[in-house]
Amino acid sequence: MSDADKDPTVLFQHAIEPRWRDLDAFGHVNNSNFLTYLEEARIRWFETFGGQWVNDAIAPLLAAVQLNYRAPIDYPSTISVELFAQRIGNTSLTVGHRIRSADGSVLHADGHVVMVWIDRATGRPIALPELVLKALR
Repeated sequence: MSDADKDPTVLFQHAIEPRWRDLDAFGHVNNSNFLTYLEEARIRWFETFGGQWVNDAIAPLLAAVQLNYRAPIDYPSTISVELFAQRIGNTSLTVGHRIRSADGSVLHADGHVVMVWIDRATGRPIALPELVLKALR
């Protein structure tokens, strides 16, 4: 069974309307913009945590990205970015993601990112903040 066939619990969902400038010469959303859509959804999700997920002392970093392009995103359209937890470690969090059409009928992309929170002074990983763990429960 592929990741696309599984139905994990969605932690956050964010609707996005691609902009004209997101298109490439083929008239659909350029592949690099998929990453921007995922970033936007993650930041919006972090903002729902109800506290400081980033500050002068700590910050999340993207340690790895895996993205499967399944179908082009046409313009105009509305897409939905879905986020879910795949793995919760001591210092890292693997966030699964899917980009679907607004009605859910088309899977445009899927995959995951690995997020690591760091101590900004040392640049070293720290334990996941309690605020993040609470959001995952």
